[in-house]
Amino acid sequence: MLAERVEIGLSWLQAQRFAMQRLLERLVRQSSFSQDAPGVNAVVAMLDQELRRIGVKTERIRSPRFGDHLYFESAAQGPFTFLIGHTDTVHPRRAFEGFELAGDLAKGPGVFDMKGGLVVMLFALEALARAALLRHVPVRGLIVSDEEVGSPDSQPHLRQRAQGAACALGFEPGREGDALITRRKGVASLQVIARGVAAHAGNDHERGKNAIWALARFVDRVQSLTDYARGLTVNVGVVQGGTTKNIVPDLARAEVELRYVTAEDGERLYATLEEAAAAAPVEGTHLEVVKTAWRPPMVRSDASAELARELGGCQEESGLGSGEAPLSGGGSDACTTSDMGIPSIDGLGPRGSGFHTLEEKVDLTSLVPKAMAVARFLARRGG
Repeated sequence: MLAERVEIGLSWLQAQRFAMQRLLERLVRQSSFSQDAPGVNAVVAMLDQELRRIGVKTERIRSPRFGDHLYFESAAQGPFTFLIGHTDTVHPRRAFEGFELAGDLAKGPGVFDMKGGLVVMLFALEALARAALLRHVPVRGLIVSDEEVGSPDSQPHLRQRAQGAACALGFEPGREGDALITRRKGVASLQVIARGVAAHAGNDHERGKNAIWALARFVDRVQSLTDYARGLTVNVGVVQGGTTKNIVPDLARAEVELRYVTAEDGERLYATLEEAAAAAPVEGTHLEVVKTAWRPPMVRSDASAELARELGGCQEESGLGSGEAPLSGGGSDACTTSDMGIPSIDGLGPRGSGFHTLEEKVDLTSLVPKAMAVARFLARRGG
């Protein structure tokens, strides 16, 4: 009986290529840069409407800093699968906009990371609803608005809503050969603030304490902490300071990102940065290191490897590849569910290339089989 019901949903899905493409175009044409809360909320409204139409209960969680986060759940009770996605993208409005078609490829901001994955998620759920299975499949999920900046606001909500999940699936971009992600580096975002003493650069230079110089010496020291053999990287990506060339600057700041393979390495790396700041590399200056986001690594476990094999089997039945992807240097919210002890895998989104670039593309032919694989998995878990 279950197999027959699943086939009803899969048969419906096979004819949905252009419906999936149309929804994807709507989502991509709406700019949703992380810092653009109105734009993000416009995308959230579209997803909210689609989920409620399917028959899924939704709840919008307001954020004081970003767009709304969207929680959803089916009516079924029992061990649930938790679905993870995000609405925000990395390109500001006007920096990269629009939706362009070139054969079976579509180009646009977020088309691959990860609005394509959201479309896969939604159509997999609708396939279950069309087969009268969704009410029997315990599924919950959270689509956040701040993933691209480290999920500083949404992470507590994710930890609360995912508690007790049997497993978690992330819909970040698909990997080569449709391999599933079981390992990711952790990511920390830091702000370093240097304070000194302002003075006239000509009449009173000796009284000044140069905050930019202090920050520059700090940067030189911490950049050298990168250790590729251990998978540790330190990247100072933004530096700002000073007002004009004839004033000794009393304030400078930098934005720093750390990536690490183990939680212990991340903590040690952070402690070393604090020590470097406390050393006050220029007399009379003071440096402060502030965590703005902290994401643990996604660690492969026997349970997550088995989950990848189970989902991989569903992918093979849907005409896709399977297997496990190499360690990913990029973080995601699946890192958080993994850290909670929930078997977690990621990379269930469609095929494509160029995420976080102006050449971001998605392979539209992969939308249907990716959704079919997820529908198969969820139906069997629920059945």
